[in-house]
Amino acid sequence: MNQNSGVLIIFAFVVALIISFAATPLVQKLSFKVGAVDIPKDNRRMHKEPKALLGGLAIFYGFLVSVLCFGDFVQANNTLNLNLLGILMGSLIVVVLGIFDDIKPRPAILKFFIQIVAAIIPVCLGVRVIAISNPFGPGLLRLPDWLSYGGSILWIVGVTNAVNLIDGLDGLAAGVSSIAAVALLSVLLIEHVTSITLLVMAAALAGACFGFLPYNFNPAKLFMGDTGATFLGFSLACISIQGPFKTYVAFAVPFLVLGLPIFDTLFAIIRRLLKGQSIMAPDRGHLHHRLIDRGFSHKTTVIILYSLSAILAVSAIVMLLTDVTRALFLILSVVLFGLFALTMINRPSGEHEEQQEDNEAKDEH
Repeated sequence: MNQNSGVLIIFAFVVALIISFAATPLVQKLSFKVGAVDIPKDNRRMHKEPKALLGGLAIFYGFLVSVLCFGDFVQANNTLNLNLLGILMGSLIVVVLGIFDDIKPRPAILKFFIQIVAAIIPVCLGVRVIAISNPFGPGLLRLPDWLSYGGSILWIVGVTNAVNLIDGLDGLAAGVSSIAAVALLSVLLIEHVTSITLLVMAAALAGACFGFLPYNFNPAKLFMGDTGATFLGFSLACISIQGPFKTYVAFAVPFLVLGLPIFDTLFAIIRRLLKGQSIMAPDRGHLHHRLIDRGFSHKTTVIILYSLSAILAVSAIVMLLTDVTRALFLILSVVLFGLFALTMINRPSGEHEEQQEDNEAKDEH
């Protein structure tokens, strides 16, 4: 990476942050005008009053402007950067679907089908895993086409929905996504990736999330909705299957970086199958719900999950820089500490801690 690349990364981050931050209040007003409002109707929702959706539109706008300004649309051989075009076209489809779904919820099977179509576009334009390093010797193992295409589409659609599923608390999806984007950017820099496209996309995605977070952290002024959550998942998934992530060790990096939404989604699928429910049926068994039910406050739960996501991201980088054993040791140490803390600490009731937060908020006013 040269000096100009470093400047582009910084500007991509800052521009996305500023535009996302400035656009969010406008998107909030737009949400109420078009009827994209989340009204609490069941016990899965943590808020008690109607909240504007479509906040993700500001995230997408900040990301899009930044990438259009600093992205590399023409490659060194004077050909169009089809990877970038594919990601932007697929993202646009996901965002438009999210807007319609936030205004009026659509059937899950219809959304799933459209997400597959959106994922096919970048995959067919080269955003896919073609080969991985041979863990048993030198050279590369070329994947058969059915696995290259099918596996990449499955990954993109899976991560898209995984990030959407953790969007259950104020600031959770935006914070976890920003941590993941920064981690992916760090890996790209560590591996000396020269692709301006990947570097700018990761930086712009992180900047757009940071610009939105001041409005979305508890107590949230508005939500990102499916518009934002699915866009973030889609973009992170596409970035994570390019460049250095195709080697056999680094291929595990995205699984750790995106570990929180991935593991939460896998547990949700297993939980619902064991209960004889549809895997698309909503429930109150996600990790953030369980922490809330255990007595942690809204803010504390989000901070815990931020920390977990950050630890997984750091573990991924440790694995890349050293070896798998040390990364596993780090994860195991944190897990054991977390289990000990949850067992030994006698938490106050959720109502008591939430009441403390309400009293503090009143004192501020």
